[in-house]
Order: sequence, then structure tokens, then C-alpha cells
Amino acid sequence: MLNDETVSTLLQKEKERQQKTLQMIPSENYASPSVLNALGSVLNNKYSEGYPKKRYYQGNAIVDEIETLAIERAKQLFGVSHANVQPYSGSPANQAVYFALLEPMDKVMGMHLSFGGHLTHGWKVNFSGRFYQSVLYTTDKNGFLNYDELEKLAQKEQPKIIFCGGTAYPRLYDYPRIGEIAKKVNAYFVADISHEAGLIAGKAIPSPVGHADIITTTTHKTLRGPRGAMILCDGEPSSPMKAPPPDIDKRKHLPTLIDRAIFPGLQGGPHNHSTAGIAIALGEALTPEFQDYAKQILKNAKVLAETLMQEEIELVTGGTENHLMIIDLIKTKSVQKEGMGRPIALALEEAGIISNCNAIPFDPSPPFKPSGVRIGTPSLTTRGMKETEMREIASLIANVIKNYEDQKIKEEVKKKVEELCKKFPIYLEPIPIGNFAGK
Repeated sequence: MLNDETVSTLLQKEKERQQKTLQMIPSENYASPSVLNALGSVLNNKYSEGYPKKRYYQGNAIVDEIETLAIERAKQLFGVSHANVQPYSGSPANQAVYFALLEPMDKVMGMHLSFGGHLTHGWKVNFSGRFYQSVLYTTDKNGFLNYDELEKLAQKEQPKIIFCGGTAYPRLYDYPRIGEIAKKVNAYFVADISHEAGLIAGKAIPSPVGHADIITTTTHKTLRGPRGAMILCDGEPSSPMKAPPPDIDKRKHLPTLIDRAIFPGLQGGPHNHSTAGIAIALGEALTPEFQDYAKQILKNAKVLAETLMQEEIELVTGGTENHLMIIDLIKTKSVQKEGMGRPIALALEEAGIISNCNAIPFDPSPPFKPSGVRIGTPSLTTRGMKETEMREIASLIANVIKNYEDQKIKEEVKKKVEELCKKFPIYLEPIPIGNFAGK
């Protein structure tokens, strides 16, 4: 067996970086060794265009079993009648929804990127804003969604799709209300739960099932799986290899339309190694231990937010109801400057705390110089950290923000971070990196 020592060394360095730092980007997590093993398996060697028992290549009997297992676990976990587990990632999953339900230049409505939304919900430089008419809703000045205003906008614009979900909204979504709004304007309600999927699966927060027509999600955030995505819905059983008639009742046949949008509409062969990883992650999410994990994420986030605010670090919406929070650096007394998101995120990184800069509602600075920092608790919770550690981490974050130009303080915090990380290793057993031993 050949061993690429250069890549092996870099992988080892990355593993050490992850071990020694506090990963607080809300969209990142640690997949289990079982998921990682699936991603490095022989499934990478197989082409499987089509769907189980309906493939264009031979030799897919085992792949069919794996994909069917992932589908059945997704349906069980989220309580839906149909799941497509083939999307390569979250953005392609959302693109498939557009492809399935709309014609070019139909109108879509989603949350504004600068207020916590996602690129694929209608942002102007994204395909969703270039090839479709885009209407974007925002939060109020305090960062909360105003559903009355959202309804007024929907009634005025009459969109074909209303997207819910985003990347930086620290509150719960009112899925029943958005579902009602969508019905009033005869729009499809698409809930993008990429960030909250694990919390929903773990029964820690409400689910959009029964309110949304279609649910999209990534599998690598709070769900702790591989990089991939799923599309969930209810409706008549799918017939993806048969073109539906032009007068099809789309709402009854969403499974067929979604499956045909993924293949042959947008994608070729699925990533079978990722499908196996998804199946494993969904199996893990069906356990009582995962429910405990999901609930601990919320407990940790609440304590982290409360302690930060006690340290005079201001948060958008004054706290959080989910796994993430946004630090408002304009309102934080020790900073009180616009455009400081990136410098503060870099200062935190120097201290071993990994976050990302992020816009705040009505941010006066441009997207590349935002005035906020986004942090969350999923990865810390995966490592086994609880409320006590959140209080300590909040104090460390506050110390860096208040002294972001003080190199000595950043070095002192970094030492404390590394000491804390040693107590909570990412993986109790080492993961083989480099040589493939065939085990």
C-alpha cells in the first residue's frame, strides 16, 4: 500500500488542531468514528445512478440495501412518508426543490442573508436570486421575526415558495404560523432545518412536520453525520423513473417530483459512502442517548448565553432558544465599533476558540466586514462538556473580546483552552490516519 506522507502529516495536524481548540462554529460538529469509517470505505468505488432496485448500473444489490436503510431510518426519525438521501449537500437539496416545483423566474420568498437567512433562499448572487424572482423578509431591530409583517409581505408578493430556516437565527421558528401563511397565498412551505435537524430529531425543539410541504436538511451539523443532505416530505409513493403527466397534482406527488429533481434532474451517481454514513448517523440519532445530547445542547447554549451577558457581552435577541447565538459587537461596551466581527473572530482563534464573523440585524457594515460573531454549542456538547464548562468558556470568550489586542491575555486564554480540551478528547480511541491497513 502506498502512503502519502505529506497528506498524512497534514491530516494529523488537523486532528491535533481540532483536539486542542474549542470548536464553536454552530454549523460544525464531530462525526462518530463509525461515520468516518463509512466515508473511507469501499462504497467510494461504486456508481449507483438511479434509486434502489431502479439503477442504471449493475452490482448495486448491497448499495440498494444501504440506501434503503438510510431512507427507512430517516422516515422513522422525522415521522414522514418519504425521504431522499442522495443530495450531495444542503445547497443542492434546496436547488432540487426549486427544480421540482418552479419554473424559471417564479417568485420565492426567504429570510434575508444579512438577518440570518441562507444563500439558497433567494440571495441575489446565488442561483436562487438570479434565476428566480426573490423577495426577502427581515427581522425587527431586535433580531426577532415579525410574523404579521411576514404575512403582509407574502400577501403582497404572492410567492410560489416560502422558505423558512437559516444560518444565524437564535430563536425558534413558528412553523404552524408560517404554514398558515403559505396556505393563504397558495405557496409551498419549505422548512430548511439544516441547523436544527439534530435538535428536532432529538425531540428538543418542535418539528415542522405536518406544517411544511417539504423539509430539507444537511446531515453534518447537529445531526452529527457525514457531509450530505436529505429532502423529506409526505405524499403518494415515488415513481422517479416515470415522467409525471403535465397536469399532475404536485402536492400529492411531491415524492416523485423531488426524486426526479435529484436524479435525473440535477445529479448523477449518489455518493454511496456518504449514504452509508447518513444511515449510521440516523441510527445513532434514534437512540435515547442522542435525545439526551440534543437537550444538553440547549442547556449549554442557555448557560453560555446567560454567562456572556453577565460578562457584558451583548447578544442579538438577548439570548437564544436553540444551539447558537450572535454576539453584537456594536452594543458590547468593550468594543462598540462596527465592522469588528472579523478582528474579534481572529483574536478568538489566536486564543484557541474557533468562531466565525457574522452580520447583525441592520448591520451598518458590508458582509465582508460584519459587526457580529456567531458561536454555538453542538461540538462542545459532543465532547461531553456541560454547564460548568460553558460558564468557564463564556468567561474566556469575554476576556478575549475585552482585550482583543492584548497578546499576553490571548496566550493565557489559549493555555486554559488547551487544558480544558485535554479533559474532553474528541475521540476516546485514535482514528487511523494515513496507512490503510484493510481492517
